Amino acid sequence: MINWQWLTFEELGTHTLYEVLALRQRVFVLEQQCLYPDIDGYDQQAMHLLGWRTVDGQRQLAAYLRCLAPGAKYTEMSLGRVLTSPEARAGGAGKQLLNEGIARAEAQHPGHAIRIGAQHYLERFYQSFGFVTVSAPYDEDGIAHIDMLRPASSEAAV
Repeated sequence: MINWQWLTFEELGTHTLYEVLALRQRVFVLEQQCLYPDIDGYDQQAMHLLGWRTVDGQRQLAAYLRCLAPGAKYTEMSLGRVLTSPEARAGGAGKQLLNEGIARAEAQHPGHAIRIGAQHYLERFYQSFGFVTVSAPYDEDGIAHIDMLRPASSEAAV
């Protein structure tokens, strides 16, 4: 079972921020061997979705993403730094994370589309959540990416 938190940067606190940055480094820098500027100036204005689970009595960060408001990075709102810990992947944490993230983002910014810069190999995964590919593949920090867009809730129903 995953317990979710939806927090501003200020609400994260130092210990939680450390957990977030450590997991982002573990997944993106070490596991994917991608050297990139993770501390990019967007965290302070983002909402952060954290998924915690308890394993052997210890609370562990299992899933994470950040949501930026429309206009912060793109015209649309955006989800980024989407990840699950290696230990949580087999249990469907990624699907839970996306469902929860989309719901929270749409509640925070109703009527806005969601843009993501997805790793290309995850295209079908994101398509299953209503995202549509809107760019050709491109290289970002040595990994093939694509831009994807999920229409606003009212547009998706049309």
